[in-house]
Amino acid sequence: MIQNQQNFNLASLNTFGFDVKARNYIACHSPQEIKEALSWVNNKQENLLILGGGSNILFKNDFNGTIIHPLLNKIEVNKETDEHIWLEVEAGVVWDELVEYSVNNNWFGLENLSYIPGNVGASPVQNIGAYGVEVKDCIEKVKGIYIDQQTNFVFNNDECQFGYRQSIFKSELKNKTVITSVVFKLNKKERFNLSYGPVKELLDDQKAISLKTVRQTIIDIRKSKLPEPEEMGNAGSFFKNPVICINDYTLLKEQYPDIPGYVIDDQQIKVPAGWLIDRAGWKGRSIGDAAVHNKQALVLVNKGKASGQQILNLADAIIDSIIEKYNIKIEPEVNVI
Repeated sequence: MIQNQQNFNLASLNTFGFDVKARNYIACHSPQEIKEALSWVNNKQENLLILGGGSNILFKNDFNGTIIHPLLNKIEVNKETDEHIWLEVEAGVVWDELVEYSVNNNWFGLENLSYIPGNVGASPVQNIGAYGVEVKDCIEKVKGIYIDQQTNFVFNNDECQFGYRQSIFKSELKNKTVITSVVFKLNKKERFNLSYGPVKELLDDQKAISLKTVRQTIIDIRKSKLPEPEEMGNAGSFFKNPVICINDYTLLKEQYPDIPGYVIDDQQIKVPAGWLIDRAGWKGRSIGDAAVHNKQALVLVNKGKASGQQILNLADAIIDSIIEKYNIKIEPEVNVI
C-alpha cells in the first residue's frame, strides 16, 4: 500500500540543497508500488516528477505536484560466462555503490565512472560519461514502466538511442517512463580504458595498474576538482561539452591556439565547456550566493542561500558570454524543474 506524504521537504533529496517542497511525495520499494503510485497520480491528474538521487536536477520553486521516488535497491546476477557477467541492478541503487561493488568483484567496465553522484535509474537517461567512458558501453537492457498505461517495457541497447548525454528517455520518451532496473554487461577479463590523458599520467606512476588503482585515481581527480554537495550545494557538471563542426573549430584554433578539442568523427569535435567558461573569466565568480566553482568552471555552486532561479540567472549570463566570445552555445546538462 503506497503512502503519500504531503508538503514534503526536498532539501535532502537535491544536491544543490535548495529548501523546496513537493505537494505530494510517494516512496516506492517495488515495481508494483510504482504502478500503484502512477495510477494514483493519473487519477488525480497531478503534475509528476520521478526523482532519483537528486544529483542532476535544479528546482526553480516548490514542486506543485507529486514526486515518485523509486527506492528499489537489489543487485542480481542474470547470467555469467568465462568472459562476461550480466548484472541486473534496480533503479534505486546508488551509482557509486554499484561501481565499488563491480570493482571489488574484479569486473571491468564501470571503473572510469567512479564517484559520479546519483542513482542507477538515471544513468541511461543521461548516458552518463567520464574519463573516456560512457555508460552505454556497458548497458545491455533497460527495464521500466510506461507512465500512462502502467505497462512494462524492456529496451535493448540500440532501442535506447544513446548519444552524447542523450537517450530516448530524454527525447521522445521524456516524462513518459519510469526506469525500474538496468542490465549491465561487464568484462571478467582485464580491459582498462586509459585513453583520458590525466588518468593515464597519474597511473603511469603506479607500479601495477588494477581496477582499484584506476577507481582511486578517478576518485582523487574528481575530489580535487569537484566540491562535495554536503559542503557546497552543486549538481556536478552544469553544462554539456558543446560539439561543433571541424571548420568552426579550425577557425577558433587560429584565434585561440590552445583551445582543446576531442574528435567525435570526421565532421565534429567536442570542445570542453569548462575551458570556454574558464577562459571567459568566470571561474570563481559569483552573483550573490550563486557561484562558479573556483577549481572547476563547469560546476555551479550554491554557497549557502542561493535559489534555483539565481543559479539559472548565473547560467544564462555565462551562456550569453560564451556565445559573444566564441560564437558557441553551451547547454545545461542539469534538468530544470
